[in-house]
Amino acid sequence: MAEAGRSREDMKDCILETLLLPESPSDDSDQVEHGSLSCMFCEQSYEEEEKDGLLKHMIIEHKLVIADVKLIANFRRYVIYWKKRFTEQAITDFCSVIRTNSQAPEDQQENYFLLCDVLPEDRILREELQQERLKNILGQQQQERSDTCFQRLCMFCSEEFKGNRAVLFNHMNEEHSFNIGLPDNIVYCNEFLDTLQKKLDSLQCLYCEKTFRDKNTLKDHMRKKQHRKINPRNHEYDRYYIINYLELGKSWEEVQSEDDREFLDSNDEDWSDWQEHPMSAFCLFCESQADTNEKLLIHMKDWHHFDLHKIKTDLGLKFYQQVKLVNFIRRQIHQCRCHGCQEKFQSKTELIAHMEKDNHISSFPERSLWDQPQYYFPTYENDSLLCTLSDSEEELATQHQCEEIPVIGEDLSRLEALKKGSILNQLVRDRTLRN
Repeated sequence: MAEAGRSREDMKDCILETLLLPESPSDDSDQVEHGSLSCMFCEQSYEEEEKDGLLKHMIIEHKLVIADVKLIANFRRYVIYWKKRFTEQAITDFCSVIRTNSQAPEDQQENYFLLCDVLPEDRILREELQQERLKNILGQQQQERSDTCFQRLCMFCSEEFKGNRAVLFNHMNEEHSFNIGLPDNIVYCNEFLDTLQKKLDSLQCLYCEKTFRDKNTLKDHMRKKQHRKINPRNHEYDRYYIINYLELGKSWEEVQSEDDREFLDSNDEDWSDWQEHPMSAFCLFCESQADTNEKLLIHMKDWHHFDLHKIKTDLGLKFYQQVKLVNFIRRQIHQCRCHGCQEKFQSKTELIAHMEKDNHISSFPERSLWDQPQYYFPTYENDSLLCTLSDSEEELATQHQCEEIPVIGEDLSRLEALKKGSILNQLVRDRTLRN
């Protein structure tokens, strides 16, 4: 009975998929903002859905024209930014001046100001807003991909599906030949399906978008004409495909039509525009994190008396044994279990207090407990501590010696002769001659 109880407890603690360490705190600018739109020059304001009214107001009252408004990912944030900048410097420092009626008397001429991404500051702002929107979209997509509470009826046979959205999409593809692409490429899934369902309910073909007199006629049309797909030219669907958010001002058609040969032939090694996210390395035993793994190792040695390099040397650990040890400790800490004595606690705080008091942080159970194949797999998917691990100097020297040993190719002429005279080839030739 005790063994059975322990097995149930182990099953309760088991980790079925890799976890994620917490990301570095983001500022409030990453959040999607909503509210009224205020004019860049006065106190006039409009609701967010009245963006055209604001643009018209700024053109008529303040002579400001904003180029490519539809490409601005977050128009409200864009307006707030330039409203502040226009109070700091003259508008002519940022905008091109367009003079109308240049041939007319001076009192009949008017100056308009063009704000566009030719200005580097405007271009950078637009790109940053695009990156923020892409980050939010990818977060939404990941949430939908991992959602197991999805529940919906099929649009064609009214069969109900529960679990992950991919089950419904695969059913519609296999049973009804309705293919909208890979489910993982879809975002705002429920809204997308609502849009399609609304069209079908109004007896409209999803591909040619013609309207029919009844449901049976519509179904026959879509089946015979092979119109069980969406219209790729209808840009109403663009917001539901992740590809349309990848590059500023480019639709899926433009992205897919790009020719990569110019990049393959290029010898340009300029990587100056590469942007790498700052790394956060997390301590094994507390919430501390560092921007480099070296700082983290020093922290664990000074604060927790856990010297990973010394442990590797003392135990003679190879690279993959270090991987298993780190993953083992991560998992034990996650499950509030002391890796030294295997005692379980109610909270991580109680666990760490016990380990520090009994000096169990730097002590380990028998190797058979942690040197297991299951610990090849990371407990945390984004565990950058694993990047610090390396083989010992002796192993590296041995690998280097092995690399210097020349490899002599085998003489294949004899092998080819044997192959031609093999029994199998003889049987094949005999069968060919008989036929």
